[in-house]
Amino acid sequence: MNSILIVVSTPVSPPSQEVHLPEINDHPVRLFVKRLDLIHPLAGGNKYYKLKYNLDAAKKAGHSTLLTLGGAYSNHIFATAAAGHLAGFKTIGVIRGEQPQELNPTLAKAHSYGMKLSFMDRPTYRKKNEKAVIDELHKKFGDFYLIPEGGTNQLAIQGTREILTAGDKTMDYVCCSIGTGGTIAGIIQSAMPHQNILGYSSLKGDFIRKELQQLLGKHQIPFPARHHIFTNYHFGGYAKHQPALIQFIKDFKEKTDIPLDPIYTGKLAFGVIDQIKSGYFPNGSKILLIHSGGLQGITGFNQRFGETLDVE
Repeated sequence: MNSILIVVSTPVSPPSQEVHLPEINDHPVRLFVKRLDLIHPLAGGNKYYKLKYNLDAAKKAGHSTLLTLGGAYSNHIFATAAAGHLAGFKTIGVIRGEQPQELNPTLAKAHSYGMKLSFMDRPTYRKKNEKAVIDELHKKFGDFYLIPEGGTNQLAIQGTREILTAGDKTMDYVCCSIGTGGTIAGIIQSAMPHQNILGYSSLKGDFIRKELQQLLGKHQIPFPARHHIFTNYHFGGYAKHQPALIQFIKDFKEKTDIPLDPIYTGKLAFGVIDQIKSGYFPNGSKILLIHSGGLQGITGFNQRFGETLDVE
């Protein structure tokens, strides 16, 4: 069985692209996008970093099956299916909610890579981390290597520490989306002392600040002095959107040739550019926006909402 480190060909340093937008040209800052979405067409984005050490651990422990959990449009579900397929694992996806009559594009693609899909009612799913629920999963499926929802655990953070590389040392600000917190945790741990780490939550509510603090504490990662979490660019909450966000994503693609998704990276880029226009960043700042991927979900989004966002 090959490790994902072998079967997924990734550059030593994902490319960073400087972007020039008419609406920020009058502001004396420079904006760069770190294109994690270009690492691999299947197991790319931040999910590559979250999964690679987990897959290695599963292999070393002798597991042949990966089990993970997520929503019906989850990037993590798809990435686990694809990475597991590439690395020779069987995969099981426990999906929140009732089984639909027809699989959406995300679940259909996951299934096409051999993932066995099992649907869990929402009350039980809310208890997914409890021992009783996990024991029931073992009774149903036998032995498996468990990867948590969103992929965030100690090994995931070990991977996301590698997102920032030597070429990023000159950046003054590093900006990324926040979901389960695993990506920003790794970035915080590997950032240079002079760098400001900015997180943009895709979820509605200020609870994310406490959750991130708990995550960092759990993994003994010092909370950096130079950080800020923004909770005002969620556009209604997780998986929610508004017309202004959709138009922004379309305009951004037309001007930069960089596709964004409406769940994470679209909200992140909207927030960063809004702050550039408002003068949040000091003159001369170099700003790095982490493109965490997630483009696989656009097909399902377009189908569900009758939109025409570009997927590449």
